[in-house]
Amino acid sequence: MTMPRVAIVSLGGTISMAKKVDAGVVPNLDAESLVTSLPELRAIAEIKTVPFRMVASSGLKFSDLLALREELDNLLKNEVDAVVVTQGTDTIEETSFLLNLTIQSDKPVVVTGAMRDPTTPGSDGQANLIAALRVAVSGFTSGLGTVVVMNDDIHHSRYVKKTHTSNPAAFSSFPLGPIGWISEDRVRIALKPATERFRITVDAGSPEKEVLLFTVSLGDSGRLLGHAGEFGYDGIILEAMGAGHVYPSILDTLEKLASIMPVVFASRTRNGEVLEKTYSFRGSESDLLKRGLISARSLDPLKARILLYLLLRSGRSKEEIRNVFNNWT
Repeated sequence: MTMPRVAIVSLGGTISMAKKVDAGVVPNLDAESLVTSLPELRAIAEIKTVPFRMVASSGLKFSDLLALREELDNLLKNEVDAVVVTQGTDTIEETSFLLNLTIQSDKPVVVTGAMRDPTTPGSDGQANLIAALRVAVSGFTSGLGTVVVMNDDIHHSRYVKKTHTSNPAAFSSFPLGPIGWISEDRVRIALKPATERFRITVDAGSPEKEVLLFTVSLGDSGRLLGHAGEFGYDGIILEAMGAGHVYPSILDTLEKLASIMPVVFASRTRNGEVLEKTYSFRGSESDLLKRGLISARSLDPLKARILLYLLLRSGRSKEEIRNVFNNWT
């Protein structure tokens, strides 16, 4: 029986950190080193190692992720049956969502990492990598889009969030929970998306875009927000209070910005859908919609920013962007 072919693509991160520098660790284990340290991986699949980057995930740029998308699509089209991406956990929810939106292949794509580095007692990196590989070769995630495997849970990239700074059980997927799990080396998938995966094609040569993420906070005058257009931003994600509310003093600024660029409001709670017609006071969700802002619906601010960035890079107009968000589920 032919073994499945899987590419393990390393971007660095805690799972690759084994070199001590001063008081902390830095990435120094590439994909081949990770696989060599776990000989049981080659009993699960025929592995191709790809040392794509060696950086902490907080140092990744959109250009890195779009280059990664191109690399993965090429691997999936020509060489392998699935890919496992290892990176730092700081931005796993953003990387996985961007890959979910942009990868054209329906073959399994799994992202994993580690909350504890290999020099720490109880390090989880090896277990996560083995689990991710098992998910990749199971075939159960084909056509599901990009998934994240951490702590024996399988999360869909559409919902996954990092919710703790250091706990190995840092990842959750409110409100649905994980779509599956791994038990005694068996992969279980309990939930599947009810809608077809939304995909965006981004030309690597298209003009770069910048999307501001601005958090509404108590007592902020909004002076910085008023200069967003001057600073060259192409769009704004507004982390609004509660169900989609802002203080009235910034309404004129927001309305002016919404007339020249997409301004999308999400909830800074990062859970739940922003409302549309429950409140009608100045600065309420219905007031923001009347002023031309766009609802992020159930997308949290980080994922809304990824979606807006990709839509801008793909050349969508403001009305086309509004339609995508309005139809998001």
